[in-house]
Amino acid sequence: MPVHTRIRPFNTKDTYPEQKLDNDLCQAVVARGRTVFVRGQISQDLDTRESLHVGDATLQTRKAMENIKMLMEEAGGNMEHICRVVVYLIDIRYRQDVYREMGRWLKGVFPVSTGLVVSALARPEWLVEIEATAVIPD
Repeated sequence: MPVHTRIRPFNTKDTYPEQKLDNDLCQAVVARGRTVFVRGQISQDLDTRESLHVGDATLQTRKAMENIKMLMEEAGGNMEHICRVVVYLIDIRYRQDVYREMGRWLKGVFPVSTGLVVSALARPEWLVEIEATAVIPD
């Protein structure tokens, strides 16, 4: 049973069949508990601040999701508690690779999701940034 009420869950393979995606998302989430706002994560080692996987959108996404998972655990929660993600891309051509990788980390979670294409992120080597909002149940 999901920890939060997910309204109108869907999978992107049905919504965007031409893009070969497989993300479990929903239109809205109703949650109660402790709210966790996870700063936009990029492909960076949080201890050394080193940028990783320069030029590879898939591996940058994987590292961003690893960081989100680690921060959620440090906050006392887990990936299942994520209610919302916002994805920032510097090029729409990275969308499928980024969403495929992100979808592996959020399978069965069904967060709401917004994706934006922006002209740049804080460092030129960053291709994707993902922020998350979670609610750890009472």
